[in-house]
This record gives sequence, C-alpha cells and structure tokens, in this order.
Amino acid sequence: MQGQSRKDIYPGLEVGIILKKDQRSGNVTYGIVKDLLTSSLFHSRGIKVRLDDGQVGRVCEIVED
Repeated sequence: MQGQSRKDIYPGLEVGIILKKDQRSGNVTYGIVKDLLTSSLFHSRGIKVRLDDGQVGRVCEIVED
C-alpha cells in the first residue's frame, strides 16, 4: 500500500483513494489531490486527502506516469 507517508503526497498529485463508504468493498476512486487532511507524518491506513471534486478518503495508491 502506498500513501502512508505525508511527504509522498502533495496537491496536484494523481492518487487512488478509498472513500469511507467503500471501505468494506475496497473500491478505489481516482482523482487529483486538492488538500491534505491528515496532519501527522505517517498514518497506517493512509493519509486522508480531499480531491479536486470534493471527495474525501484515504490514499491507497499513488498513480505513476
């Protein structure tokens, strides 16, 4: 799982997140990071972010070019 360290995530980065409603199913939503919501440097379940479209979830994947 990627996205557990805050230093790896920044606004403008394309990521895959798991929304609260999708935690059981594991469905991944993709988008561009707008804001980082987790203040700690590391989070075991992923850094919480807000995407450009307003959705909030924890980063599970960083999309590579």
